[in-house]
Amino acid sequence: MAEKIKKTNAMRILDGLKIQYETRDYYDDGEHELSRGAAVHAAEKLGIDVSSCFKTIVMRNEKKEIFVFLEQADKEINLKKARNVSSSKELSPVKPEELLALTGYVRGGCSPLGMKKKYPVFIDEVALTKEKIYISAGVRGKQIVIEPNLLVKASSALTADLML
Repeated sequence: MAEKIKKTNAMRILDGLKIQYETRDYYDDGEHELSRGAAVHAAEKLGIDVSSCFKTIVMRNEKKEIFVFLEQADKEINLKKARNVSSSKELSPVKPEELLALTGYVRGGCSPLGMKKKYPVFIDEVALTKEKIYISAGVRGKQIVIEPNLLVKASSALTADLML
């Protein structure tokens, strides 16, 4: 008898929208310090090109509005570009200790899909140049593999140049 896959909120949303995706698991050793980069770590563990793995960055503006950005795992987001696309004067990352209460996810397992509330999502346009990208499935140790245009549809995201 096949083992039943435990679905995350992100996976249930994709299932509900009848959007095709795959999942890939990796051993999570808890190494999620800010200096290390959880998405880079996941790419290394999966043996995939780091440029196909996207990290989820949750930010707050001066009006306390929350925005979600997806950027390549090994790249930095350009705050000026992020402020521009989100019509914000100021943006700063949400503190890791606030992430669970705001999104329902922990650092290193934050997916742009299935958060507690629906926040505006912006995906770096370089994602559209990839056949498939890897994003967090909503738990550490599991990634969703999806066509970028399907992720844009599922998350109601806008694509933009967000890179430094």
